[in-house]
Amino acid sequence: MISIIKGIMDDAARALEAVRADDATLAAIARAAGIMVASLQEGGTLFSCGNGGSMCDAMHFAEELSGRYRKDRPAVRAISISDPSHISCVGNDYGYEFVFSRFLEAHGREGDVLLAISTSGTSKNVKRAVEAARDRGMKVVALTGRPGSVIGGLADVDICTPGGAYADRVQEMHIKVIHTFMELIERELFPGLYR
Repeated sequence: MISIIKGIMDDAARALEAVRADDATLAAIARAAGIMVASLQEGGTLFSCGNGGSMCDAMHFAEELSGRYRKDRPAVRAISISDPSHISCVGNDYGYEFVFSRFLEAHGREGDVLLAISTSGTSKNVKRAVEAARDRGMKVVALTGRPGSVIGGLADVDICTPGGAYADRVQEMHIKVIHTFMELIERELFPGLYR
């Protein structure tokens, strides 16, 4: 069993090293964080969405910003589209494909940012959310796991982190990118925190 565990850890380390060594991906992360910071500085809101584990990542992104990440500081405007009553209402009345886009129709506005998370880059409801965000003049940052995906192609910045044969490696890379966003946002908005 220990050899299997080591193999799992080695596989994860290779996926992280591939992201760390890719200058284009690092530049995309920096661009995305810059878009988020600029929105927040202008009074915008960061929205996030995804399905399954990606929804958990979207929730983590929002709660660490509106709550606390590493340092005590003012709350940051961030909302994950994860309210069960909204999702079940819209899913029942319009279909699951509309659960994220309908929320943005109600709450999104020009200057806001959507963090759209999809390991496949093809989730229909995330794609609709991206389209709804674009219709409202929002910026879109995509976290995907396959190069050339539909969702990535619609985003202002696509951060693609292929992790191998399975979605779990992609999700592991996504949470690393999300944690990086959080720290960059804190460092830019509250420069005294990290002295």
